[in-house]
Amino acid sequence: MFVILTYDVGEKRVNRVRKIVKKYLIWTQNSVFEGDITEAKLHKCLSEIDKNTIRAEDSIYVYRVQNPKNITKDIIGVEKNYDEMFI
Repeated sequence: MFVILTYDVGEKRVNRVRKIVKKYLIWTQNSVFEGDITEAKLHKCLSEIDKNTIRAEDSIYVYRVQNPKNITKDIIGVEKNYDEMFI
C-alpha cells in the first residue's frame, strides 16, 4: 500500500523519529514521508515510533492509500526529496 506519514513531535524527539521513519519511507519534506510499504513493515515502523514519542504531546498522521494510481500529486515550487540530497 502507499502511505503518507507526517509527524509533529517535541523538538528533542524529532531527529529520533525522522531516523526511524527514514528506514521505511522516502523523506519528501520536513516531517513528511511517503512510499510503498507492507502492512507488517508499517506496523513495525509505528511500533518503533511509539516507543520514542509521548502520546500526550506528539502527533503522528498516517494516510493509507489502497490504490496509489488514484493519487494526483501537484507540487508548487521546488520538489524536495531529502533522501537524494544525502546520498
